[in-house]
Amino acid sequence: MEKFVIKGGRPLRGKVSVSGSKNSSLPIIFSAILSDGESVIENVPDLTDTATALRLLKGMGIEGVREGKRLKLWKSGEIKPEAEYELVKTMRASILCLGPLLSRYRRAKVSLPGGCAIGARPIDLHLKGLSMMGADIRIEHGYVIAEAEGGLRGAEIYLDFPTVGGTENLIMAAVLAKGKTVIRNAAREPEISDLISALKSAGAEIEGEGSDTIEITGTGSVGPIRHRVMPDRIEAGTLIAAVATAGGEVVIENFPSAIMESVIDKFIETGMEIKVEGDRAFVRKGGRLTSSDIITQVYPGFPTDMQAQFMAAMCLADGTSIIKETVFENRFMHALELQRLGANIKVEGNSAFVKGVDRLVGAKVMATDLRASASLVIAGLAAENTTEVYRIYHLDRGYERLEEKLSKLGADIRREKSELLY
Repeated sequence: MEKFVIKGGRPLRGKVSVSGSKNSSLPIIFSAILSDGESVIENVPDLTDTATALRLLKGMGIEGVREGKRLKLWKSGEIKPEAEYELVKTMRASILCLGPLLSRYRRAKVSLPGGCAIGARPIDLHLKGLSMMGADIRIEHGYVIAEAEGGLRGAEIYLDFPTVGGTENLIMAAVLAKGKTVIRNAAREPEISDLISALKSAGAEIEGEGSDTIEITGTGSVGPIRHRVMPDRIEAGTLIAAVATAGGEVVIENFPSAIMESVIDKFIETGMEIKVEGDRAFVRKGGRLTSSDIITQVYPGFPTDMQAQFMAAMCLADGTSIIKETVFENRFMHALELQRLGANIKVEGNSAFVKGVDRLVGAKVMATDLRASASLVIAGLAAENTTEVYRIYHLDRGYERLEEKLSKLGADIRREKSELLY
């Protein structure tokens, strides 16, 4: 196991570039199951999760080779349409192989997913939609077993909640289905539009990206994917939060401003200076922040994946911030760890009341999930003395060498072996 050791109190200065999107890369990697020929995906971040996705595909008979930020994927032999528990348990997004496997090979056996412990995140809407497309689905011994002997067929599907993973799974399933599939109340996250763009590069017929109604006309086959993954808007927001907490002045390059309005507006509301020019953002903290309230929502609202990082910044703001979590029911576990650094946070149900304090003081803290780990790193940048963040394997799932990026900006942060084995 490894940990981060952070000596706080050093403002951030310089330039940093945003990596490719984790939440976009994973469904695009799995969409290669649908393709004939060699798919090439550019700007793929080197993460634990992307490595897990490649190992999962290899177990099915699809080879993947990384060349820097480029991935090449191709079918290497007979396909085994199964996703085993040992890999799926480490990454919830593994469930995204279900739709394309079922669509192309008419059967799939996929372990029920694991991943971060931030809530139930059921897959019932995925399964309901696939059933409406003609799949016979059952759960046995912790696995989803799905079959469609005659192939999937187009259907009118209304999602009771705009689930991101469910929307992505159903889009991929519909690409090779017979006839037209219409998904209503679809999630509108930009990563879904990026997936659609990748599928279109392979010849898929899809309309409605960016809206809550997506229409897919099934085709008999699709060719190889040729696509460049969009920048990671959550990493970009995390870097803003780091400047907001540690102070300083940073230029963030590869900055996807068009899909970050809710995050940018909220940080400006706290007193941050953010100026966007093309794909660069000039971010500066002029003085002590002012408290601000947020309610997490599906896109285009404030993203739940930025809630923990925003909370870390508000720990040092003037006044009291109210943070309401409406997407996941168990996403305040970082609050207890921030309290260990001296934060004044009171959690009541799905709301957290954050009263700004004058200072944070370093301590040993434990990451509980991907975004919680980022919030602890951010808080550690501002805390006096030394902060040690344990279980950073959570962070490595979704941030590409974050400690190296922060070090280049002047942070005193290093990765060390951890004496803790859990």
